[in-house]
Amino acid sequence: MFWRRAAQGGTLFLKKIQKICVLLVDRANYGRMYPVMKALDEDLDLELQVICAGTMLLERFGGAEKMVEDDGFKVDHRVFLEVEGSVPVTMSKSIGLGIIEFTNVYQQLQPDMLLLIGDRYEALAAAIAGAYMNIPMAHIQGGEISGSIDESARHAITKFSHLHFPATERAADYLVRMGEDPAHVHNVGCPAGDYIRKLDADLPSNIFNQMGVGANIDPEKPFLLVIYHPVTTAFGSEKEQAEQLIGALHDLAIPTVWLWPNIDAGSDNISKVIRVYREKNTSEWLHLVKNLNPKVFQKCLKKTICAVGNSSSFVRDSTFSGTPVVLIGDRQDGREHGKNLTAVAPVSDQIKSAVQLQLDHGRYEPGTIYGDGNASSRIIEKLKSFVPYSQKTLHYRYQ
Repeated sequence: MFWRRAAQGGTLFLKKIQKICVLLVDRANYGRMYPVMKALDEDLDLELQVICAGTMLLERFGGAEKMVEDDGFKVDHRVFLEVEGSVPVTMSKSIGLGIIEFTNVYQQLQPDMLLLIGDRYEALAAAIAGAYMNIPMAHIQGGEISGSIDESARHAITKFSHLHFPATERAADYLVRMGEDPAHVHNVGCPAGDYIRKLDADLPSNIFNQMGVGANIDPEKPFLLVIYHPVTTAFGSEKEQAEQLIGALHDLAIPTVWLWPNIDAGSDNISKVIRVYREKNTSEWLHLVKNLNPKVFQKCLKKTICAVGNSSSFVRDSTFSGTPVVLIGDRQDGREHGKNLTAVAPVSDQIKSAVQLQLDHGRYEPGTIYGDGNASSRIIEKLKSFVPYSQKTLHYRYQ
């Protein structure tokens, strides 16, 4: 069973851990956490708690929280922490506000363990609050490499966490090199693969036209899928990069479904580039969508003739289906990827050439770099057998 050591009247005793608190901060978070949450919810020995925070709660990002409830999960608490502005100072202030708000929520929910995923700054705030309240933490998808401030946030969350579920062998190795105890590092694969592998690519004929704005897109005909987020460590460059991307797509004129960027510093400038383009052009090829249900998104990623942009979903999730990907810029620099991906600079001509090469190649064989589709069951097994502790130290301090 799964136990937590607690203090009562100066005496230590073993308390059975039941309440596992899952934090969701954006649409990608939920897409990867969904199979783990389902497994937790079905386990009779564990109690699932769910906190929705960040852009999960914002209507301009499609109200992703409603998707969680529609899938049958109870949202136990909501944390509003985003300071509007999409500049570095508002990101920093959001972290500070998040620490305060998560502290209040933990005091109410009294979770026995936190389960975090990835590298968002909202998750970093949650980890800091949890650490100073002596709540054990498990972290999914640590040990990976990328660009942007996410790189630093990811490794910081690792150092606050007690149990680790990396998605690749290399990531597991890096966690051990960072001083984490090998006994608490388990390469389980990416949880999203648990349902992506089983998912078909069938989409309703009006799926895009009933949401978002722009051109009519038929999912049965070839279309591109685009996501482009700002690179926070290169704040100020996103406008020119977005202009290069939209210029390339304009010249290609292939029907395109474009999901709005995240809330990171610089996102407003990317959104402005898109709006200005639509005001000045008829854009018969472009359809914009705020958000997609995780399963619908994965169907789109399977269906598209090429995914274009800088989302980690394109790097990681595409390996399960072999979808051709054109990765732009350095936001995912260093992240492991399959043979289906080609990387280019945010330059219009390079983007066009890369997309055309990927279209000429067609679909690739699916890969297993991010697991075999059984991550959730492995995570539940390790959660239930783990004996948590509060005092962390470098594993090799005595070696």
